[in-house]
Amino acid sequence: MSSPAVAVKAPSARTVAHKFGGTSVADAERYRHVAQLLLAREEAVQVTVVSAMKGVTDALIDLARAAAAAPAGDAAGPAWRERWHELRARHRGAAVSLLGEHAGGAVEWLDQRFEELAQVLDAVGVIGSLPEEVLQRVQGLGEVYSARLLGEHLRALGEDCAVLDARDVLVVSHGELGVDVDWERSRQRLRDWRQANPQKRVVVTGFVARDPQDRITTLGRNGSDYSGAIFAALFDADELHIWTDVDGVLSADPRVVPEAVQLESLSYDEACELAYFGAKVVHPQTMSPAIERGLPIIIRNTFQPDHPGTRITAERDFSGPVKGLTLSPNLSLVNLEGTGLIGVPGTAERVFAALRNSKVSVVMISQGSSEHSICCVVKQEDAARAQATLVNAFAHELAAGQVQRVQHVPGISVLAAVGDGMAGQPGVAARLFESLGRAQVNIRAIAQGSSERNISVAIDSDQATLALRAAHAGFYLSPQTFAVGVIGPGNVGAALLDQLLAARGGLLERANLDLRLRAIASRGRQLLEPRGIEDDWRGRFATATDKVDLDRFAAHLLDSHLPHVVIVDCSASPEVAERYPQWLAAGIHVVTPNKQAGAGPLARYEAIREAAAASGARFRYEATVGAGLPVISTLRDLLDTGDAVTSIEGIFSGTLAWLFNKYDGSVPFSQLVTEARGLGYTEPDPRDDLSGTDVARKLVILAREAGRKLSLEDVQVESLVPESLRQASVDDFMARLPEVDAAFDARLKAARAAGKVLRYVARLDAEGRASVGLVELPEEHAFANLRLTDNIVQFTTRRYCANPLIVQGPGAGPEVTAAGVFADVLRIAAGRGARL
Repeated sequence: MSSPAVAVKAPSARTVAHKFGGTSVADAERYRHVAQLLLAREEAVQVTVVSAMKGVTDALIDLARAAAAAPAGDAAGPAWRERWHELRARHRGAAVSLLGEHAGGAVEWLDQRFEELAQVLDAVGVIGSLPEEVLQRVQGLGEVYSARLLGEHLRALGEDCAVLDARDVLVVSHGELGVDVDWERSRQRLRDWRQANPQKRVVVTGFVARDPQDRITTLGRNGSDYSGAIFAALFDADELHIWTDVDGVLSADPRVVPEAVQLESLSYDEACELAYFGAKVVHPQTMSPAIERGLPIIIRNTFQPDHPGTRITAERDFSGPVKGLTLSPNLSLVNLEGTGLIGVPGTAERVFAALRNSKVSVVMISQGSSEHSICCVVKQEDAARAQATLVNAFAHELAAGQVQRVQHVPGISVLAAVGDGMAGQPGVAARLFESLGRAQVNIRAIAQGSSERNISVAIDSDQATLALRAAHAGFYLSPQTFAVGVIGPGNVGAALLDQLLAARGGLLERANLDLRLRAIASRGRQLLEPRGIEDDWRGRFATATDKVDLDRFAAHLLDSHLPHVVIVDCSASPEVAERYPQWLAAGIHVVTPNKQAGAGPLARYEAIREAAAASGARFRYEATVGAGLPVISTLRDLLDTGDAVTSIEGIFSGTLAWLFNKYDGSVPFSQLVTEARGLGYTEPDPRDDLSGTDVARKLVILAREAGRKLSLEDVQVESLVPESLRQASVDDFMARLPEVDAAFDARLKAARAAGKVLRYVARLDAEGRASVGLVELPEEHAFANLRLTDNIVQFTTRRYCANPLIVQGPGAGPEVTAAGVFADVLRIAAGRGARL
C-alpha cells in the first residue's frame, strides 16, 4: 500500500472540501492512497467529493448507446451484456481488494445497483432509443459507486464516515448559460441530511443532482469539479482542494512546452481566462461559487500530496506581465467583409444574433476601427453552419454588393496570453507579437479586452506548437530554445560541438538560452536525434547509419517546433552553400565559416541576402575572415554608424603569415613550407594556401560587406605556386618545391636591400580594385611586426584616415575559429531574446 507524504496539518477549526478526479480513484490502490491522504489531515469537517473511477463514465455512456442500438430479439442476448459484466467485475474487484473479508455488504450493494442498471438497459433496448433523462440517470452512476467504495473503505479503517448521495440534496436547473444551482432548496436539504448524518468526514458523489421536478440529472462534463465547489459552498468550507494528476496549474501545456513552469498562485480572473482557452485548470463554472464567497481553490497532485500546488484566490500578483499561455485547437475563422458595413449601426448585432440562433458559440471576435470586416473564431464543427448562417442573414447585402464575401478559414488555433500584470504595462503586446514574428508565425486576428488581462491571437494550427513555445520563451517563462544542426564535424566542427555542449548548461542557467543539438551531418552520413544530443556526440555519430540528406536534415530541425532553428555549416562545400537561400527563406538562421557563400557567385550571395532580409532569419559568417577575430563585425559597426570605407588591407592567412615572418634567408623557403606542413599550419596540400585563392575569397567577403559588388574573378591574385607545379601530385609537388627557392631568395634580398620585408597582403583600394600578392613593406609597417600566425586587417575610413583602425590576433586554428562561429550563434540568440 502506498502511503503519501503527510501534508501540513490544518488548524482543527477549519472545514475543508476535497475533490478527487478519476485518475485519483482509478483502482483499489488509488482509493487506499486517497484514504491515507485524507486521514493524514486534521480538519474539523472534511468533505470529499469523488469522481467515477477513471474511464467509467465513458463506459456507462457507451453501454447506454449500445443498448439503444441493439437489434430487437437478438437470440444471442444484448451486445452490451459482456461490457456490463466487465464493468461490474471491475467495481466488485475494487470492493474485495479494499474491504477483504468485510466486502460482502458492499459487493451485495453493487450487485443490486448493477441489476438495476441492467433493467434500465433492457428497457432502452425495447424502445430502441436513448431518452436524455435515461442517459442522465445512467452516466452519473459511476460517482455513486465510487463514493460508496471510498466511504466503506474509510469505515473499515475505523473512521466514522457518512456517504452523501448528491441526488438527495443538490437541486439544479439547466439554462442557456449552463447549470444554475437552487441554493436555498439545496441548503435546506443539506441541513435536514446533516441532522441525521453529523459525522466529521463526509464522502459526496460528484457530477449528479436532481432538477426542480426531482428528476435525476447531471452537471455536465467537468461536473465533478463543479460539485466540489458547490459542496464547498454548501458546507461553508474555508478551502477547496482539487486533487488531480499534476502539481498544479502550469504556465503552458507541458506536452507542448516541456519547460512549462508551475504557478504558485493565480487570481480568479487569471484562472478563468486560462481555463476558457483550454488550460488544464479548474473549469470556469467551478470557480463561480468560489468567486462569490471568496473561497480559495488549491490545485494539488494526488500523487505528490506534499507539493503545495497552485492557490487560486481573489488576490492579484503583478510580479510578471504574463502568468500563462494556452492554445485552443480545432477552430475556424469566419470573416464577414464589405464596404457596406462601414458606419452602419447594428451590423455586429445582426452577426451575433444570427450565430446565436444557429447555436454557434463564438470563441473570439475581432473588428478593426474601419468597420470593414467582422471576424469571428468558432469551433471547427460549427464553421460551415456559421458561414451558411451569415450568408443567409446578409443575403440582400451580398446581392447588392454591399457585402463582398463571407469567408471561412479552417485549421485555426487561438493562442492566449494571460496575466493580471499585463494591465497598464506598456509593451506586453509588442513582446508577444515580436516573439511570434521572430518565429515566423503569421497572426490572422487579434483580440484584447479592456481589462488588459488577456491578449488572444488567431493563428494557423500548423504553427500552433511553434507559436506557443516562442511566446512562452518570449515572456521568460521558459528558455529561448534553438534547434541546432551542425554540418561538417571536422576540425572546426568538432571543436564547435565540444564548445557548444560544454557551455550549454551555463548558458541555460545564466542567459536563459537552451541550445539543443538535434542533428549532425558529414559528407557521407547524418545523425538526427529527436531528443537532442547532450553527451558523447562522437560515439553516437560514429554509429549513425543514415546517409546524408540535407532536405531531411533541415526538415528534422523544423519539425521540432522549437521557437528558433540554426544550421551551422562548418564544411567548405559549395553544394551546402547552395542551400542557404532555401534555409533562410524557411526562417532557419545560418552561421558558417564556409567562404563559399560570401565569396561564391555574386548571384548566390545576393540570393542569400535577399532571403535573409525577406524572412528575418540571420546569416552570420564572422569566422570566414580572421577566424575568431571581430573583423566583419567591426566593419559592419563602421558602416552602420555612417562611416565610409576608403580602403581595406590585410594579412588573412595564418599559414602565409607564419611563412613570411619566419623567412629570413637562413633556411630555404621550401624547407619552411615542409616545416609548416609538419606542424599542421598548412592544408594537406600546401598549394591550397600558397595559391592565394583563400586570401582572395576573404577579400571578396570584406569587399561585399563594404558594399562593393566584387567577384573572385575581379581579384588580381599572385599565386606562389609556379605554373609547372600546379598539376603535379602532392608528393611530386613537395619533392620539387626546392625549384622555387632561388626565386624567393632573390625577392628577399631585393626587399632587404631596400630596407623592407616581404608579406603576403590583400588590398582593396578606394576605386574598388582588389589584389592579393607578395609585397614589400617598410620594417616599421604594422604588417611587418606580427606574431607568427597572426592575421591583421587595416581599415582606412573617413573617420580613421590619418591613423587607420587595426584588428589583429590569431587568425587560424580550430579552437579560435570555432569560438568565432559560436559567438555568431550567441549573437543571433541575443537578438532573439536570450539574456546574454
